[in-house]
Amino acid sequence: MKRKTERYPVEAANSLWQIYKTVPFWKVVKNFIVIQIARYTPFIGVKNWLYRTFLRMKVGDETAVALMVMMDVMFPERIQIGRNSIIGYNTTILAHEYLIKEYRLGDVIIGDEVMIGANTTILPGVTIGDGAIVSAGTLVHRDVPAGAFVGGNPMRVIRAGV
Repeated sequence: MKRKTERYPVEAANSLWQIYKTVPFWKVVKNFIVIQIARYTPFIGVKNWLYRTFLRMKVGDETAVALMVMMDVMFPERIQIGRNSIIGYNTTILAHEYLIKEYRLGDVIIGDEVMIGANTTILPGVTIGDGAIVSAGTLVHRDVPAGAFVGGNPMRVIRAGV
């Protein structure tokens, strides 16, 4: 299934050169500082509080975000993580992508009791269903069905959901 993103064309230089036309500078600065603090704190409750309070992310109860996870700096409010999920070490979750002729925004929705392995990258506009397992090092470029076990680059279904 195709990712669900909104597309915004740009004129002249590539979209990253026009970044502060798409997102306020001080928002990016604040988000960057909060994300860096959260990346290094070993206290899961503090980390979730930072995400909810300063980044306006939806993070479910008992969700654990490991060290070094990189949330989207520009649009973290477009990330939602369900209850009792684990986001593995050094994972990157993106809600934007800046391209040559356009930029795209898309919500990332991670369900309840989802396990995301270390060093995974999740692209904008992706939904990961409840109970899914994403293998370490996976590039999540499309939706993951509930209960499925997926992995690889490109991502493929290893075991279908129940």
